[in-house]
Amino acid sequence: MKKFSIIISCKISVLLLSLTCTAQKPEETEVWEPEPEKVTPGSTAHDAPSDAIVLFDGTDLSQWVGQEGKEAQWKVENGAMTVVKGTGAIRTRQGFGSAQLHIEWRTPDVIEGEGQGRGNSGIFFQDRYEVQVLDSYNNRTYSNGQAASIYKQHIPLANACRPPGEWQTYDIIFKAPSFDASGKMTKPAYVTVLHNGVLVQDHVELIGPTQYIGKPQYQAHEDELPIQLQDHGNPVSYRNIWIREL
Repeated sequence: MKKFSIIISCKISVLLLSLTCTAQKPEETEVWEPEPEKVTPGSTAHDAPSDAIVLFDGTDLSQWVGQEGKEAQWKVENGAMTVVKGTGAIRTRQGFGSAQLHIEWRTPDVIEGEGQGRGNSGIFFQDRYEVQVLDSYNNRTYSNGQAASIYKQHIPLANACRPPGEWQTYDIIFKAPSFDASGKMTKPAYVTVLHNGVLVQDHVELIGPTQYIGKPQYQAHEDELPIQLQDHGNPVSYRNIWIREL
């Protein structure tokens, strides 16, 4: 009799729980505030949305400066800007923290060099955290230095490179690091990269700024700093660059 009573009790409990669940209203889990800000997307996946800052529209380098704040010396023609060897890196006039960046790039169609010497450039967030640009189409080099690597830190999940001379696309989400009042890092930087629409870096954690030699180590810096495009001696071209502050 006791066993039978326990079974009846359990069934009643389950029934009561079921009735309680069905008595809830869908409105109880609806959240209406805050309402997301309206953003008009571009007409294509490559076009800048309405809240983006256009950093290069194919006409001039007004949003960029060269070495030591001087006028940028890269060449602008046919809607693209191209590295002029020896003129140095260029940087945005405006500083940025966490951001979504869209940028298109092209390595020369005439292949010269191999490994790191072939179509090399780089995109640096906050002037120090690099996403590698390289002609990695049938061009073997160290894996954490190929196209779409977080240079010397994270190997891309796939090699999505198009052939030399073809335009390629990076869509990058950069989450800036944070530092406390004493300069200690309290939150590392994170990067997500889609290369030609392929996810190749999935919210990876940076261990510090880009270092060519040695182990990176965070050092406190300003919250907003320029984006830098590298002059590595190869005539790499860029176009259609826009950014959304996060």
